Amino acid sequence: MFKFTARQKANSGRLARREFLTIGTLGLSGLSLADILRAEAASGVSNHKSVIMIYLTGGPPHQDMVDLKPDAPSEIRGAFNPISTKLPGIQISELMPRTAAKLDKFVIIRSLEGSDGRHSSFQCATGRNFANQPQGGWPEIGSVLSKLQGPVHPAIPPNIDLSLHMEHLPYNLPGPGFLGQTHTPFKPTGESLADMTLTDIDVSRFDDRRQLLTKFNTVRRKLDADGYPQGADGFTKQALDLLTSSKLAEALDLSNEPTAARERYGKDDPNVLPYSNKGYQAIVSKFLTARRLVEAGARVVTVSYADFDWHSSNFKHGRKVIPLLDQALTALVDDLHERGMQDDVTVVVWGEFGRTPKINANAGRDHWSKVCSAILAGGGMPTGQVIGATNKYAEEAIDRPVHFNEVFSQIYYNLGIDPTLTTVEDLAGRPRYLQDDYRPLPELS
Repeated sequence: MFKFTARQKANSGRLARREFLTIGTLGLSGLSLADILRAEAASGVSNHKSVIMIYLTGGPPHQDMVDLKPDAPSEIRGAFNPISTKLPGIQISELMPRTAAKLDKFVIIRSLEGSDGRHSSFQCATGRNFANQPQGGWPEIGSVLSKLQGPVHPAIPPNIDLSLHMEHLPYNLPGPGFLGQTHTPFKPTGESLADMTLTDIDVSRFDDRRQLLTKFNTVRRKLDADGYPQGADGFTKQALDLLTSSKLAEALDLSNEPTAARERYGKDDPNVLPYSNKGYQAIVSKFLTARRLVEAGARVVTVSYADFDWHSSNFKHGRKVIPLLDQALTALVDDLHERGMQDDVTVVVWGEFGRTPKINANAGRDHWSKVCSAILAGGGMPTGQVIGATNKYAEEAIDRPVHFNEVFSQIYYNLGIDPTLTTVEDLAGRPRYLQDDYRPLPELS
């Protein structure tokens, strides 16, 4: 929770201890936020490219969404029929009619390979394999951008996670790894909502933020006297601006959107799955919140959507979950185009692996790491194409296999970053390339 403390010894006029700005789940304390702001100013970063990552928790069934096999035996093809799309000769699931009608704004990858086979967000969030990690672990992409570029606006954290806490812990984002807690994603859910409320200071006592800042000049001078550099004043002011700004709260407040705009994304169904109380919810309004946050200045916003670990009742769950995704995703992409943001915001939709071609005895599909799929949009990419193909049973790639790391390199490329030349230092001070060998997809570059 944000706290301002200025306790003094009785009759002494001296501070009993240093004053701190404690910024809850932002992971910042003291002047660490100011340090970030100072680094951003020194870097001269002016562009605002961003990523919205939709993490399809648990491994979505590619055969029932974007890579149907209608000529396969019944125990493989499943219950859903293919429908035509905006792209001639391309079909996807009948559960995704909106995406089908607007496929010219999307890229579908049907031949995604290199899955670790783990029930975890790690690979989707970091672009790395789980094995052979450096000390501290690989950082997620939002933490990397937080480190490299800092915040676009001092009141908007660069790395935001809109996901609910999920019972299976590896589904939750892996965090900043060796980059440290300063670059932890901000989660505006649960207790974190309180972190945006000033409870120890009644701001109404002051006319505006300038007077609030003046009130803290004494604290700042004493901090300087204790050894903080004189040049910290301007950045400390920006840190206070973060605490007193309403910009983040406004971006999170969907009541600022017209009713028609909110309805366009669909209706939230917190109980769409029988185990939704474990954090696996289909909250489609978060897609709209993600758009508002990148528009306000966030660099990476992650949304976990539902849970696709359907070892049983695959088709029953699919009929509920996939149409909601279809509506929210197309609304998001339409929104980006209508606002002229389609070149600046990359949308990535994927999970950690695919599902077995063969349907099991419980009408479910099991884990399948040989091949899976992804949906991309925006980022200035040449959309309206399908990359790769699988064999007749969707078992493995037979044309243009695409590795997870290639997609990650493409994301960095869309952000204006060459991942094979750009490094961040690990805990030992060793520079680590964002991607060691993989280049962006030539089809999209």
